[in-house]
Amino acid sequence: MRDQVKTAYGGAVPDTPDPIAEAHRQWSVRWPEHADHMAAVTSVMRAQQLLLSRIEAVLKPHGLTFAAYEALRLLAFTRTGTLPMGKMGTRLMVHPASVTNVIGRLERRGLVGRAPSPDDRRVVLATITPAGRDLAEEATAALNEAGFGIAALPAERAAEITAALRAVRVSVGELAEG
Repeated sequence: MRDQVKTAYGGAVPDTPDPIAEAHRQWSVRWPEHADHMAAVTSVMRAQQLLLSRIEAVLKPHGLTFAAYEALRLLAFTRTGTLPMGKMGTRLMVHPASVTNVIGRLERRGLVGRAPSPDDRRVVLATITPAGRDLAEEATAALNEAGFGIAALPAERAAEITAALRAVRVSVGELAEG
């Protein structure tokens, strides 16, 4: 049975071959030693597009992007609800400018506050507000309810994917083996 392609609206297009499988076939003819790597990267990129679209659809009614949700959730996880913005960038694995932009938008909505650290005025602290904490909880409940966009995927398969992607992260030097 041929793989079917899903439209942007989520429905499978009957009798449409998987474009990644076709690209793999074409690559195998021309550059067989690279075909599997190309297909793996292309598959991850396409999966990222699909999942981000689903996640953003769940978060949109809460007025959040995934980046804003991650920042709120990170602050909500902390004991005090406060983190240095530099540490947030490290934990969220994003550029400091991205953290500044996201925190600025959340601050304008009254979901976080920003202030210099009393210990080191060069450090800027972000603190989640009660409204931000409430919104983080609501959005988390919605994402959990939606199975983070992959509810139809068994938990064991999700764990396998996480392990496989960790191996990718190790192979490109983001993480140490172990």
